[in-house]
Amino acid sequence: MDDARGAVKRLGVIAAVVVAIGTQSSVAAEAQTEADAAYSKAYALYLHLHQHPELSGEEIQTAARLAAELRTLGYKVTEHVGGTGVVAILENGPGKTVMLRTELDALPVEEKTGLPFASTVHAKDLGGHDVPVGHMCGHDLHMSALVATAGIMARSRSTWHGTLMLIGQPAEETLSGAKAMIRDGLFVRFPRPDEVIALHVGNGLPAGKVGVTAGIYDSNADSLRITIYGRGGHGAAPDTAIDPIVIAARTILTLQTITSREVRPGEFAVVTVGYVSAGTKNNVIPDQAELGLTVRSYTPQVRAKILAAIKRISDAEAMAAGAPRTPLIEHYESTDAVYNDAALTQRLRTALQASLGKSNVVEQQPIPASEDFSAFVEQGIPGFYLSLGGADPEQYARAQATGVALPSNHSPLFAPDVDPAMHTAITAEVTMLRDLLGTAGSAGSAGSAGSAG
Repeated sequence: MDDARGAVKRLGVIAAVVVAIGTQSSVAAEAQTEADAAYSKAYALYLHLHQHPELSGEEIQTAARLAAELRTLGYKVTEHVGGTGVVAILENGPGKTVMLRTELDALPVEEKTGLPFASTVHAKDLGGHDVPVGHMCGHDLHMSALVATAGIMARSRSTWHGTLMLIGQPAEETLSGAKAMIRDGLFVRFPRPDEVIALHVGNGLPAGKVGVTAGIYDSNADSLRITIYGRGGHGAAPDTAIDPIVIAARTILTLQTITSREVRPGEFAVVTVGYVSAGTKNNVIPDQAELGLTVRSYTPQVRAKILAAIKRISDAEAMAAGAPRTPLIEHYESTDAVYNDAALTQRLRTALQASLGKSNVVEQQPIPASEDFSAFVEQGIPGFYLSLGGADPEQYARAQATGVALPSNHSPLFAPDVDPAMHTAITAEVTMLRDLLGTAGSAGSAGSAGSAG
């Protein structure tokens, strides 16, 4: 009798597994079909956005195009939130509110990809300088995927319920756009989300795959400007001057000892001097020199230690040279590390494995880059940030074999493999939104049963 009961129980388990596998296959096939149908229009939008990039805080035409696309799909759209920000709402009965965010801005980088649709745009930056502008970080792909996802969600309301909130955020590259939207009442004027999600394309994975990281996803970022003061004079009579360039040189070298000698081995820390500006002529000692720094860390403790060390070293080098005053240190940009909620990460990992295939969902370590999506999470809202593979699979395999790195985001050569990267982005976004807003029993809610919310 016990053996008979055991056999029946085992058959029940096998049947449940077969049904689950069949459901996952159905989910994957449906998601891929929808992404394929949306791709052509999304790619056309991608080409337009790629050829018409705009700098941080100046995304006027980009925001207008995104708003127009979402209005056409039936979303209630509000523009000029926190500057050029866009908020689009689609209500579909009772339920949770989930926010999906994309960025609007491009970079002051000249594109050198050689693509037939490469950007040739130039614009004036905030300082009035003429600079090249290019989408060398992939935000054009993010926007195009979001619009395609918005269309799929609008046309398939039977697969979900609740409120979908889409965000077009300005000024991500200056780490200021998310905070500006929050200050402008993002979570007061509009529904407060129960979860917030986003993704970012890069060459860290081949196109077709996504990377999942629980906990800390990326780094704290701090941008510093250090003005070192000296006393100008003739280059042939340095004894009559106090040379700020020499002080700057010594400061730069000593700053490198912070990560090598003051941060515990194994702790992540970066102190990079990205520019040095001083002087006008070879035989003139200037009055001052300027350094631009980016500082990265994962923990608050390491962050505080680095910032304190930068001030101590800068002051000490100036004092050692007899400078007329201590350096001015301006902390003009910052953002905290993005933190992926553990329960939300586990839930969406399961859903993504069902739609993309388990082998295409890769576990990843935190990355050294930074971004201001953290500002949304810090409002007390569980968040999940997904890495989207963007590298041509053959080039990625070659790079892994040879050890020669592919161009990174912000490189003038960065060019994601749009097909299949955009297919994957659309599939992943629809999958995550349906899982979080899913109607019980629908194909769109696969992966939500038994998972934490």
